[in-house]
Amino acid sequence: MNKTYGVCVGLLALLVGLGAPASRAQSRLSAGGAGGGSDTQLVEEKDEAPTASAADVPQDQGSPTPANPPQAATPAPKAADPTPLPSPSMTGPLATAVPHEIEAGPFGNVNVTGILSGMGWTEGNHVPGDSPTHWDLSNAQIFIQKTTGWFQFFLQAGAYNLPAVGTTFTGTPDTIKEFYGPFPQGYIKLVKGNFNVEVGALPTLIGAEYTFTYENMNIERGILWNQENAVNRGIQLNDSYKKLTVAFSWNDGFYSDRYSWLSGSLAYAINGSNTLAFVGMGNAGAYNKNTFATNILLNNSQIYNLLYTYSHGSWVINPYYQYTVVKTNASIGILNGAHTNGGALLVTKNFKHGISLSARPEYIKSSGSVATGESNLLYGPGSGAFAFTLTPTYVKDAFFIRGDFSIVHATNFVPATASAFGPLGTNVNQPRGVIEAGFLF
Repeated sequence: MNKTYGVCVGLLALLVGLGAPASRAQSRLSAGGAGGGSDTQLVEEKDEAPTASAADVPQDQGSPTPANPPQAATPAPKAADPTPLPSPSMTGPLATAVPHEIEAGPFGNVNVTGILSGMGWTEGNHVPGDSPTHWDLSNAQIFIQKTTGWFQFFLQAGAYNLPAVGTTFTGTPDTIKEFYGPFPQGYIKLVKGNFNVEVGALPTLIGAEYTFTYENMNIERGILWNQENAVNRGIQLNDSYKKLTVAFSWNDGFYSDRYSWLSGSLAYAINGSNTLAFVGMGNAGAYNKNTFATNILLNNSQIYNLLYTYSHGSWVINPYYQYTVVKTNASIGILNGAHTNGGALLVTKNFKHGISLSARPEYIKSSGSVATGESNLLYGPGSGAFAFTLTPTYVKDAFFIRGDFSIVHATNFVPATASAFGPLGTNVNQPRGVIEAGFLF
């Protein structure tokens, strides 16, 4: 895995050598925010800076005014801010950098961006085998994409970490090995008007949070995200008509390499600031594979979301409801199914001078009890959890630094299951602090 780190850092160093951008693209909330990973963008309101008139141009007060003064020249209009690239999708407050454009022969011009960041971590009530403190590389990635013409593509390569509240820390080398490898996402995109087809390793449609740290309001993903998948290998159809955006995907669910999952999303842009979406997905078959990326219970589940997004001015507000169900299937070892109900509220307020504050309260409850023996989807059968995460962020040009302050509290927890926090797995609380800093270029 040291070789993977070396390759990632070498590619990033080459990209930096191309020259850092002079300005940054502004953060925009994509339509994928209404469904975890769709890169289809919804129409948004944009505030245009007024062009200065000739009367606004300051005059030289030290010279006498001529009898017939020449007419002041009209200043050139201010250049528009660069349009953010469609991938990776970002909810803010971080935003993709101004891309480096490279001539790629038969592909024409391609855009290249990247990220390099590290993180530190401290927590209370760590579980056996974990440590109360960690530090690691959180991202060392490059993104290569073609966003024009009928043939487009996106390629993401490098190192990454996938931190989430209420779960143990996994080092970056092991995360790469056990989850999605050094090329976690990549696909081709065939475009015809508003319709397009994507084929490859795609971001999921489900949920309000994306997979990687830099894409989201908070550094860590939440307790609802822990029930969702992240990367689907398969095919996805996208189309839009006026205010309506639809997507449908046939894929392998929780990275199972068995193509039995169906996903769909329907998003309606009420206006430039408000969007309502419904997303659903589920396994139409059954598969007993069980790995880090392919949990046997979650990979045989169905997941449904109802999401609302408000994005206007300095505010982004995104509440959503989530229902999941795992059905009994003795043939693959699921002797008693279970379901969860949960909700979360994601909020960001942007202040001046690159400062913002994000908050994420959330709650989830699973069905059943220890006595009835339902499957364990949280901290024991019938358990629930409340989590709260607060994230201040500072951004200056390409540089950013931010911190997570979070706590997870397990509810309806039975100590005999020993599946919560602390050395004995019987503590119901886990506080945590995480800091992440780096560059988007």
